[in-house]
Amino acid sequence: FLYFPETHGISFRIHINVKELLDTDVLLKLLFHLPVNYPSTLPDISVNSDQLTRAQCMDVKDKLLEQAKKHLSEPMVHDLILWVQQHLKDVIKQSATVCNKKPALSKGTEDGIWMLLLHLDHMRAKAKYVKTVEKWASNLRLTGRLMFMGKIILILLQGDRSSIKEYLILQKTSKVDVDSGGKKCKEKMMSVLCETELQSQHKRFQTFEIKEYSALEELQKEFEVAGLKTLFSEFVPPLLK
Repeated sequence: FLYFPETHGISFRIHINVKELLDTDVLLKLLFHLPVNYPSTLPDISVNSDQLTRAQCMDVKDKLLEQAKKHLSEPMVHDLILWVQQHLKDVIKQSATVCNKKPALSKGTEDGIWMLLLHLDHMRAKAKYVKTVEKWASNLRLTGRLMFMGKIILILLQGDRSSIKEYLILQKTSKVDVDSGGKKCKEKMMSVLCETELQSQHKRFQTFEIKEYSALEELQKEFEVAGLKTLFSEFVPPLLK
């Protein structure tokens, strides 16, 4: 898929098969996000593969970013893809062996667990929008809440940092809603209130749920139970003004 958001640069996915790797074909799913000032700024890269562990995917990503630094200020995506096809074997040899199981939801990865709080201005096609957010959260193994209180719409997510980044790209670049004329449109009115590593006092959400609250106190309680009292008081009251 190729997206051209006006202000966020370009995002695209590339799926490549790397052969002869311990007698297994490895399907690599690469997500590149090229910032507006690319190639003088490095791209964001996300690496996923059902045949590799989370740690191996992180290794591949780190190595790709190392390569990207060598090509700074010249278009590099094509070179990076060629590089990964030629060197995947070596990168993975340094990690554990290839497994065909999907990685389980791990308690902690090299990146730790991250948390994201988003504010949406509105949802015109609410049912479709909610379904899309649920699907993304499930695909990226993110937990948290989609919260409605009066006109306030918040999305609180927890998961691997790379999944959080990929979620943000999807949210910014996919046609998730409809405009006033009923035509599909991208999310232009979203703000990232907070993106941070989960601290020991924060509780992990085990599931992703959609919740409606009738009063601010109820919403505040949801945050407090999760050990996120400061997050609430810093970001939510200003939205009421």
